[in-house]
Amino acid sequence: METIIQSLVGGVFIGLSAAALLFFQGKIAGISSILGAVLSPAGRVGEWRWLFLVGLVAGGFLTFVFRPGAFTFEINRSVTAVIVAGLLVGFGARLGQGCTSGHGVCGVGRLSLRSIVATVIFIATGAVTVFIINHLFGGVL
Repeated sequence: METIIQSLVGGVFIGLSAAALLFFQGKIAGISSILGAVLSPAGRVGEWRWLFLVGLVAGGFLTFVFRPGAFTFEINRSVTAVIVAGLLVGFGARLGQGCTSGHGVCGVGRLSLRSIVATVIFIATGAVTVFIINHLFGGVL
């Protein structure tokens, strides 16, 4: 029951944060776009992007301080596989012009057809990838 309550509270906070950013700033809380703008050498970056990213890191840090057990997990893949997976996720976010936070949380919440289609593709691609890696490659990668 504790996991259900924590998930519900976390989801409510994510939704409220995304809604507040849209309402007060007129911006979508798409993490890949926010980070991409900060890392881009061209263009002017708004202060809100830095504050958003600092908030993400601070939230993770505070969770680590007050609930260190939340970070107890095991990765059953090689370092190479994890790096390749991260690069593929970044490529997919670029290809899909956004990530699950921008499309899945914000876009679906606004009933954007483009975001609904993108989110379905993200989830389906993830499911197919897990199936292929675990069942066709025996989870070796």
